[in-house]
Amino acid sequence: MRSHTRINAVMQEIKLKITSRTYLPGHRLPSVRLQARTMHVSISTVVEAYERLIAEGMIISKASSGFYVSGPIAPLSLTQIEPQLDREVDPLWVSRQALETGVNVLKPGCGWLPPDWLYETGVRRALRTMAKADSLELVEYATPLGHPELRQFISRRLSSVKIDACSNQIMLTESGTQAIDLICRLLLEAGDTVIVDDPCYFNFHALLKAHRIKIISVPYTPIGPDLKVFESILEEHSPRLYITNSGIHNPTGAVLSPVIAHRLLKLIDQTNLVIVEDDIFADFEQSPAPRLASFDGLNRVIHISSFSKTISASIRCGYIAAKESWIENLIDLKIATSFGGGRLAADMALIALKDSGYRKHMENIRARLAYEMLQVATKLEALKIQPWIMPQSGMFLWCKLPDGLDAAVIARECLKDGVVLAPGNAFSQSLSAQNFLRFNVAQSRDEHIFSTLKKVLAQYSVEL
Repeated sequence: MRSHTRINAVMQEIKLKITSRTYLPGHRLPSVRLQARTMHVSISTVVEAYERLIAEGMIISKASSGFYVSGPIAPLSLTQIEPQLDREVDPLWVSRQALETGVNVLKPGCGWLPPDWLYETGVRRALRTMAKADSLELVEYATPLGHPELRQFISRRLSSVKIDACSNQIMLTESGTQAIDLICRLLLEAGDTVIVDDPCYFNFHALLKAHRIKIISVPYTPIGPDLKVFESILEEHSPRLYITNSGIHNPTGAVLSPVIAHRLLKLIDQTNLVIVEDDIFADFEQSPAPRLASFDGLNRVIHISSFSKTISASIRCGYIAAKESWIENLIDLKIATSFGGGRLAADMALIALKDSGYRKHMENIRARLAYEMLQVATKLEALKIQPWIMPQSGMFLWCKLPDGLDAAVIARECLKDGVVLAPGNAFSQSLSAQNFLRFNVAQSRDEHIFSTLKKVLAQYSVEL
């Protein structure tokens, strides 16, 4: 039995490197002796493992040469790309739990508002308007840049936070995620280095894995990235991109300070680094935070956002604001990867945004979030779960568990009672947030969440 276990271990090690594309077709495997020495098994164990992999068609043997990965290239498995995580804190797992579970499951770990908090009234008005629209608006592709009037509207919105972007510097996308994907295609090659905040939005990790990028993280403080660490990363790794939130930071709720913003831009002045500024939570701000794109003038900063967090997640519409020469190349990439965007989503987003009720709706949402922020923080503190900071606005509380507790373990136990949490290491490239959880205060109003947490914490001898 033990020999079979060792054989399977060797096979799984090779399969993992093939599915993660560490070993590509034609790659020569380590010799039998080297593999045996590396994995601390016998030579006969490796020989048998290699023979079974040959039988499965995953590798081939060449006489007097060795063992090689056979083709074609394996389908990409993002979960097999380093760093390896427990499935409970894997970014893709967290997303799946939040997206796939039914309406009866509570989701304090998700990153969006409850359905009844979104701008349903405006969406219904937009649907009625679009039902009477010209047939081209309903059935035809959009232009490559996207809906002209919506781009002009976005240009005016950006000017309110002192970002100067004409409509020709704005390209619509299907989402904020597609915006980052297109930027990665434009500026990166496999093996390039990208800086992300630690912690940061967990899907940044998953998306960058798909581009075969080396990810380096910089600690995020209550006023922005740690600039001393940032400077050392610039010197040691020559990164190509830095992806961040300048407004409301996800997951911490922190806000970038003007001083840190200026120092950051000065640091990158003599480098090739480009900053991607994700501004998806702009409409949740009580007062506008500094924007890097404003200070930089869209020279080295690309500004992106979408409308899924406030209007409707079903209306997939976002945008990229950048200098015109980059927009021209992004248009080609957009056509190559998705051909033409849809008119319908852009039309509906524009109608909803121009609706006189949208401003009042967001005022109400901001007030409700501020109230729930205090309520949820108080309930968590009673469970000895401490907010890292009290955010000025937004929906997220980044919270520290009592010492010695693993957030992934707590999340696994709470899931049994129908509560989906977001463990800290899903957000942390360095895996240094093991005892943190992110709470969405708008999704944390049900008392079952706190009774479940209390029960689970009691199992680990937390005195409340």
